[in-house]
Amino acid sequence: MSLVRLGDKAPDFAVKGVHQNRVSEYSLSRYKGKWLVLFFYPADFTFICPTEVVGFSKLAKDFAAQGAEILGVSVDSLDSHRSWADELGGIDYPLLSDEEKTLSRAYGVLDEREGVPLRATFIINPNGEVSYLVISHVNVGRSVEETLRVLKALRTERLCPSEWKPGEATGGLDHKY
Repeated sequence: MSLVRLGDKAPDFAVKGVHQNRVSEYSLSRYKGKWLVLFFYPADFTFICPTEVVGFSKLAKDFAAQGAEILGVSVDSLDSHRSWADELGGIDYPLLSDEEKTLSRAYGVLDEREGVPLRATFIINPNGEVSYLVISHVNVGRSVEETLRVLKALRTERLCPSEWKPGEATGGLDHKY
């Protein structure tokens, strides 16, 4: 298992997921020409994961306004996702079921010992390349707002300093870093 690296073509996939109580097939090719936020989390019905899943749902319209789709991934079953989404009051994007663990392995984020994905976020650009990735310890939830900020910065195609926010000046194009 090797980690997908920045600039790599994102590994394609075809897995089932649940959105608005309907099961569908999801693949990377379905999002060709769009920005995609693909995030992995360890498991449904846990302590930290619902804060992230609900956080992405609350900001789903903001991601959509940036031309981005969101997909959440864990190794839980479709039935588990369906029940959990209902318990959380509904989720505004699909939850993918990676029961076979092929998607988690393809992206290099499966904790083989625990049998669950690490807490990982990938932003895939419209060309299907990984433009951003972060993996954090399973005990620390990710910042959904930071993911949105990074997406906005990537979309500018300019240099954006630390703590940059939309509407602020970006760096010049004559510098590389």
